[in-house]
Amino acid sequence: RKEVERLIKLFNTLATESRERFAAAAGLDRNMFRNILHCTFGMMDDMIMDRVFRAFDKDNDSCISVVEWVEGLSVFLRGTLEEKIKYCFEVYDLNGDGYISRDEMFHMLKNSLLKQPSEEDPDEGIKDLVEITLKKMDYDHDGKLSFLDFEKAVREENLLLEAFGPCLPDIK
Repeated sequence: RKEVERLIKLFNTLATESRERFAAAAGLDRNMFRNILHCTFGMMDDMIMDRVFRAFDKDNDSCISVVEWVEGLSVFLRGTLEEKIKYCFEVYDLNGDGYISRDEMFHMLKNSLLKQPSEEDPDEGIKDLVEITLKKMDYDHDGKLSFLDFEKAVREENLLLEAFGPCLPDIK
């Protein structure tokens, strides 16, 4: 109860600041939320931060309400493995079609991997990584990851939870 009360108090402070800075409606707008993800949780990847915002914004009104804030942080910070699997899959399913396609994997991995100066085409290395990922996680061999594929792979190897980029806070 005390944690929820603190989260609500923090939300009210941030929402007031958000309204003053960005003329947002009642709640946290995308800019303020991304700022929180960056400053508090060290997230850097713009695509992942945008997807985390969408995962929190359940009613799709481009504003995080107090309920979305508390429920989102509950999964984000203290969620069960099941809740985190659903959340991460939602973040990684860029077009919301229920699958993580080769293209989606490619874009997320390209954004999240450090750029290495080398002579070979970095896109080729990423394509190879996508193929390796599919071999490891695509249990029904349809060339894309369904939720069931993703869930089974993560249950077998928990490290695959954030296979396509960091979308959860670290232990700190």
